[in-house]
Amino acid sequence: MAIRRLSLRLLLSGLTVLAVGSFGHAQTVDDTLEPYRMLRSLQFVQDTVVRGDHSAADMQRFMLGTIDDRLRTADRRVYQDPRNVDAALIYAMSGGNPATLEYLVARDVDGNFDNRVSDALRKYLSGKGTLIAKSLGDIANEYKNAKIGPYLALVAGNVTLTKDPAAALKFYDWARLTAPGTIVEEAALRRSLAVAVDAKIVDKASLYANGYARRFLYSPYASQFADLFVRFVVEHYEVLKPQDIEATLGYMDVDRRREVYLRVAREAAIAGRKELATMASDQAKLLSGSEEGADALANLYGSLVGVPTENVDDAMAVLMQIPEEALSPRDRALRQAAETVAKEVLRKPQPSPPPQATPLVEQGAGEVADADPDLQDPFAQPSQTEPTPVSAPVEPAVAEASRPAVEQADIDPELRSFVDTGRSKLDAIDDLLKKEGP
Repeated sequence: MAIRRLSLRLLLSGLTVLAVGSFGHAQTVDDTLEPYRMLRSLQFVQDTVVRGDHSAADMQRFMLGTIDDRLRTADRRVYQDPRNVDAALIYAMSGGNPATLEYLVARDVDGNFDNRVSDALRKYLSGKGTLIAKSLGDIANEYKNAKIGPYLALVAGNVTLTKDPAAALKFYDWARLTAPGTIVEEAALRRSLAVAVDAKIVDKASLYANGYARRFLYSPYASQFADLFVRFVVEHYEVLKPQDIEATLGYMDVDRRREVYLRVAREAAIAGRKELATMASDQAKLLSGSEEGADALANLYGSLVGVPTENVDDAMAVLMQIPEEALSPRDRALRQAAETVAKEVLRKPQPSPPPQATPLVEQGAGEVADADPDLQDPFAQPSQTEPTPVSAPVEPAVAEASRPAVEQADIDPELRSFVDTGRSKLDAIDDLLKKEGP
């Protein structure tokens, strides 16, 4: 790491000299500097960023702007060198200005650019990549051993993803294997994990997660990886081996491991996965040390799954002992939802009123009024309902004060899932009571 930072400092000082001309003409570039040499500096900076040196992020932005200026001002004879053509294409695929590629292709009267590649990339950069997925895939295979090969494979994976996830994984695999330790490998691993999780390919997802944690744990994009890994564990815990989870978390420091376990415990508690929530909260407690508030969250998530069960009293006792100030607004709302479910669990069943003779028309009206409230639940179609933030106060509606407060408020879909899980268990108990009744 020390050697890499020293190299970065030397690179920065050299580029600063090149980028600063006469007074009042900063950002000008030496017109003898080859674009492909400048691109190597950009690649070095980007690879440094994803390996954990976030101080290079500003330099990355500077380099993109500097290369953009050089590509536009270079004499067209510069592009007789295929290395500079590759530099322009890689720049476009590395977060560069898409308009620059358009500009260069329009001026390419000598035919230095492969029209198939440039046209495909222009469509991809304009958001029309899915329309040329097949042709872009063919081009990526043709150029797979060229300098632009890993980048084209990454792009081909992106446009192939929606129609053929298996083919996308092959492109991502080729990209990461031909560009190890680079920003290309980081992106390919992260996207491969997303594909494998969505497609429920557990063995490959484990490999991708392990590889990412081992190589790019300090990338600025690692938060996306953490989201994917938590989802992966919660959705596939039944078929995962504990050693597989530990193999990935083993590359993390104590603070990161505890954070992941807490997030797993929270998601598992909301999903009603008692075994996983308990395991993850216990692991988080073991890793909490003396940090204030860490045990509070572990206790919250570990106890939530016990609310809609026969251990509701014990679970609520633990929940109510957690200090309010130790919880975020989202977690306070989650505990409030747990209280609502607990009240329903402990509520004594009310005897049904005796049937009354009423006119036929009034019976019809009564049937509508007494419809199952679940059928009128606005959360049944969340895509058509705008959710309210979790921290919004949960208040009972005046006209329907008898229903739980959580059911009358627009709450986070996560909390709705938790409440619905508890309600389903209560409904099952009610059904049994009805069958045993007179």
